Amino acid sequence: MNYINQLITQLKITKNLQEQTLKAYSSDITNFLNYINKDKIEQIDILNYINYLFDEKKLKDRSIKRKIISLKIYFNFLEDNSLINTNPFTKLKFKFKQEKKLPKTLQKNEVKKLLETVYDELNSSITPYKKFETIRNISLLEILISTGIRIQEASSITLNDISLQEKTIIIHGKGRKERQLFILNKYVLSSLKNWLTIRKTSSPKCNNIFINKYGNPLSIHSIENIFRKYKTLSNINIKATPHYLRHTFATNLLTNGADLRSVQEILGHSSISTTQIYLEISSNRKKQVLQKYNYRNNL
Repeated sequence: MNYINQLITQLKITKNLQEQTLKAYSSDITNFLNYINKDKIEQIDILNYINYLFDEKKLKDRSIKRKIISLKIYFNFLEDNSLINTNPFTKLKFKFKQEKKLPKTLQKNEVKKLLETVYDELNSSITPYKKFETIRNISLLEILISTGIRIQEASSITLNDISLQEKTIIIHGKGRKERQLFILNKYVLSSLKNWLTIRKTSSPKCNNIFINKYGNPLSIHSIENIFRKYKTLSNINIKATPHYLRHTFATNLLTNGADLRSVQEILGHSSISTTQIYLEISSNRKKQVLQKYNYRNNL
């Protein structure tokens, strides 16, 4: 018998975790139990499963590390509640090579092409719904580009989070943490005002800023599809995802002289070490600029 539901309920109450995180834990544990398919689980079973993830599933270290964390939480829960006699994770340690990947970004001209494409679409929009959809998409992309927020955060913005008078926006980040950002660019602010005006005419069924044609909240999958559409139309990096906009935003802040602590707060990173990875991209670009444009090189 497994106790996944009890664990998830406890985590939801005591840790106040987001649904996405809870689903990941539940999925990781379920997959493990289905693979092992036995009641009494020993250390060798865990080791065999980890080998399976490496050798057969070909998962990356980061994914496997997360699954191990899920399993440790599960077995610690069983032990704490006296549901097992022995915790198979006791004295079981795993070491992974720290995989260091630089965030993927877009060039400034690619971001410009992305915006031009969606604005051009508005000019050619004829039907009321097409105008509704395009004005929404303009505002959505403008906010993603100018604030660097995650698409999950964009999806959850409500009318109560926006103050046009103060030009502020409250972002609900990971771990239920809130942060205040400012909408200071006149084009971004104008696009948001236009969207809020037309949004009122669509009989919204929720308080979320960004809604679909049925008046319901715009899901993260819908936002991904919107980005994919304009990415294709503007002929920019075909591998780009909406998260590239967040990386591009952060990198350009640092490149233009912003301090690391401020960027951390703007992005909503809990640890400054997460933000530091953008320094490497910023440094690489400075190196390229000095290599290419420093007049001393031509003397």
